[in-house]
Amino acid sequence: MNAYIFPGQGAQFSGMGLDLYENSPLAQELFEKANKILGFNITDIMFEGSAEALKETKVTQPAVFLHSVILAHVLGDKFNPHMVAGHSLGEFSALVANGALNFEDGLKLVSQRALAMQKACELQPSTMAAVLGLEDAIVEKICATIEGVVVAANYNCPGQLVISGEVEAINKACEALKEAGARRALVLPVGGAFHSPLMEPAREELAAAIENTKFSKPNCPIYQNVSASAVSDEDVIKSNLISQLTAPVRWTQSVQQMITDGATLFTEVGPGNVLQGLVKKINREAQTASATFETDK
Repeated sequence: MNAYIFPGQGAQFSGMGLDLYENSPLAQELFEKANKILGFNITDIMFEGSAEALKETKVTQPAVFLHSVILAHVLGDKFNPHMVAGHSLGEFSALVANGALNFEDGLKLVSQRALAMQKACELQPSTMAAVLGLEDAIVEKICATIEGVVVAANYNCPGQLVISGEVEAINKACEALKEAGARRALVLPVGGAFHSPLMEPAREELAAAIENTKFSKPNCPIYQNVSASAVSDEDVIKSNLISQLTAPVRWTQSVQQMITDGATLFTEVGPGNVLQGLVKKINREAQTASATFETDK
């Protein structure tokens, strides 16, 4: 069975999407539509902008989303998922790809999500840290002993868990985790505590937008970050999407469940190949590939 997976924030690179724009009339049309919806030429930043310009919150999330979704569109009949999943932001790309959301609504929600997260980040100094070489249960246990907000945020693969929370609490947790034998506990260069209780203001703001957006019956199940299980019901999809901002990304568990349910090939749709690397670390036997658009040139 074909599983299609969609990357999140951090996968962006300068020049992303330019090959699609230059070689596909459909891609060109969708990119131009995106410029109108967003109210600025995101294509200029994606195709020619610096890495710094691409890091701007209002740009990063829509840029990664557009690259993934437009690539899925131009693949046409070659895009044939039996199941989909996306890492954090990538969940929105997956929901457009499997027909649960239309292109316009997906892009509007991603843009609103980015701005709401930015606002939440500005309310309180917060950050995230990558913890390598410890079992998940040990990381969770140590975080629970630290004063302040610090929680498990991204279960990326066995031995790689990202924690999220208040700056001071994260620093204390990193020290404690190193003492407990973590190979590394490294604070990440991010602007806030994503997938933690500190994103509650953003969750509330995005909840209203999601509730007012029409979702359709998807063409295939999505394995959502919050539940790590197959979902096809529109109301459950909405509810999980709202919870996603303050809940952990259960990527390890999602991939394991997809394999249990019959996934044999994981194809990454969008910039980079980070998710393929994580899939291989979760299950060495799993087959992975990158979605590619073949031009006639």
